[in-house]
Amino acid sequence: QVQLVESGGGLVQAGGSLRLSCAASGRTISMYSMAWFRQAPGKEREFVAGISWSGGRTYYADSVKGRFTISKDNAKNTVYLQMNSLKPEDTAVYYCASSTYTYTDPPRNYGYWGQGTQVTVSS
Repeated sequence: QVQLVESGGGLVQAGGSLRLSCAASGRTISMYSMAWFRQAPGKEREFVAGISWSGGRTYYADSVKGRFTISKDNAKNTVYLQMNSLKPEDTAVYYCASSTYTYTDPPRNYGYWGQGTQVTVSS
């Protein structure tokens, strides 16, 4: 099993930046594709960004393309999400997840999930 723990969320003003981390334990993530999802109140969980097991390929939702960057440090067993130019509509609980075969939508492709970290962007 893989245990995932997110951190780095918080309150930031519009236009600001945050970096989320997802630390894995139990198994190395070097053979897993990883992704970030988010869920705002009253909305479905949506895909944000994904990265292949090697880190060589990434995929982003159109809403965050050019503003967010996903990266993976296999040596540290950690995945990151750098979020720049944040907007109020980015406010959500952010989750990281791991998959053995994909780094894109939908959520059912992912077997392990973290508990989430809250990101709030004020206008």
